[in-house]
Amino acid sequence: MTSTPSGIPGTADDSAELLPIASGARTRAALRTLIRPDRGRALLGLGVLVGATAVGLLVQPLLGRIVDIVADGRPADALTLPVVLLLVVAVVQGVTTTLGLTQVARLGETVLARLREQFVERALHLPADRLERAGAGDLTARVTGDVARVAEAVRSALPEMARSVLAIVLTLGAMALLDVRFLLAALLAVPVQALTARWYVRRAVTVYADQRVANGAQQQQLLETIGGAATVRGHRLEEQHTEKSARRSRKAVELTMRSVHLVLGFYARLHIAEYIGLAAVLVTGFFLVRDGSVSIGTATAAALYFHSLFGPVNAALVLLDDAQSAAAGLARLVGVTDIEESAAQLPHQRTEAGAAVTVDAVSHAYGPGRTVLHEVSLALRAGEHVALVGTSGAGKSTLARLVAGVQQPTGGTVSVAGVQQPTGGTVSLAGGHQPTGGKVSVAQSAPGPAGPSVVLVTQEVHVFTGTLAEDLRLARPDATDADLRTALATVYALEWAEALPEGLATVVGEGGHRLDPARAQQLALARLVLADPPVAVLDEATAEAGSAGARTLERSAEAALAGRTALVVAHRLTQAVAADRIVVLEAGRVVESGTHDELRTADGPYATLWRAWSGSRNAPRTR
Repeated sequence: MTSTPSGIPGTADDSAELLPIASGARTRAALRTLIRPDRGRALLGLGVLVGATAVGLLVQPLLGRIVDIVADGRPADALTLPVVLLLVVAVVQGVTTTLGLTQVARLGETVLARLREQFVERALHLPADRLERAGAGDLTARVTGDVARVAEAVRSALPEMARSVLAIVLTLGAMALLDVRFLLAALLAVPVQALTARWYVRRAVTVYADQRVANGAQQQQLLETIGGAATVRGHRLEEQHTEKSARRSRKAVELTMRSVHLVLGFYARLHIAEYIGLAAVLVTGFFLVRDGSVSIGTATAAALYFHSLFGPVNAALVLLDDAQSAAAGLARLVGVTDIEESAAQLPHQRTEAGAAVTVDAVSHAYGPGRTVLHEVSLALRAGEHVALVGTSGAGKSTLARLVAGVQQPTGGTVSVAGVQQPTGGTVSLAGGHQPTGGKVSVAQSAPGPAGPSVVLVTQEVHVFTGTLAEDLRLARPDATDADLRTALATVYALEWAEALPEGLATVVGEGGHRLDPARAQQLALARLVLADPPVAVLDEATAEAGSAGARTLERSAEAALAGRTALVVAHRLTQAVAADRIVVLEAGRVVESGTHDELRTADGPYATLWRAWSGSRNAPRTR
């Protein structure tokens, strides 16, 4: 869920910074790059389709030959050869067309798979702040609607378009062989068709691009409203959110109707072109037969050739509808794959002597006037556990994510384990943030042979669909069953894991065995143990457990962090008590730092927080 600074989802996000859309030139260049590894298959498929189409063009002359035989009053046995040849043509064309379309389809699926892989890889590496500025709906619309539209075009439109274009070119060539005047007559339809295509394309590109953007905005608004329903109701924002959803839905419907009217006008113009061309060919045939220039059969073949163009021409032009829609979707996908990684230009920065993590004058803003951190400096010694505390909105989660590398600071540097390096090694094991690889402008050390340098665990835990063992091995693919059990035992989760219907082989996640929030969080902590990073960041990782499971989960987190440098955003102050040091944030600035006893004695902001929290725990409960 994307939240505004006020914490109310969707209250100030009408101007979301959508993810980029590639230009037409860039989209075509990306398509050529995707096809390049399979040029051989592309040429083979094209060659076979050319042969199939050429064979099919023998049908019209053979039918014309039959007309001439009948017109000349020849005996019936003269029809045997052309009829047999028609059957042979049908069989050969059917077989070769199937082979050619199969090659084209395989090419399309291969290219589509390659595009999906690139899109998913880049989407998983998007900096969290960049994704939040765009909104989850934009990325969701691309990974669902746009991918589906491109896939549909690849599976149906691409093979049909290839066959139609070949049929048009070769049929016009065959008409020229009959008599060039038939070709000239047929070409009278071309200006109308060309103007129709130009008229359509100029409007369709904008309409379909706007339609996809509107659908993404609509999806984003629905996600925010439904995801934050409790907050919306609590702040009495139902009417405001309903109006926003209705406004974005009206925009989507308006653009859909524009596309419908566009298609209707497109078809009407195509029919006019067909009538003009067919009339011209028939009139030309009449005069040529009357002058003795061609036979009735030849004129019949020319008319049949032009009539056979109705299907391919209309298919090719109608497929412009799918092509423009798919091109708009492809541009949105390529736009994501082209997002530059800003970490490549980072200078090298060293941590302070003896420090595992150094935060040096770090500032961060989510936009103009939305600064949440102000030149924060902090050093974590190797093996030290530091708790971040402060009121809501103090900047605790932002600082934790900057240290973890899933966001980039707008000022200052963050260095981990000695040297700031652009290749980074941050990974999220909670599922609320996908692995980023550290490829953002936050200083990270390169991952070592045992795993990443920094692991982030948030309260937004995702249980991936698959067996429990597969879910755990996301952190370390080569882990043995013994390693998995050891990790689960470390976080006190082995007992319930082995009690599942099929133990570690139990399917969990969507459609599988449901894990409650506390167990899902223990699963994330077990992944942390398996990844075995030198630095761990916990962002309110025990917040979803509820009071009943809080102590167990805090014990699990404490065990998972043993022997590591840790930065913990403390949801409960009992976590702060157990830390080596407590850092208090207020309005994006460090206002206190020290142990629990030192800060209580100082009677500053932390002492105030402690008294308020202790009082709420000891207050009598009422019904």
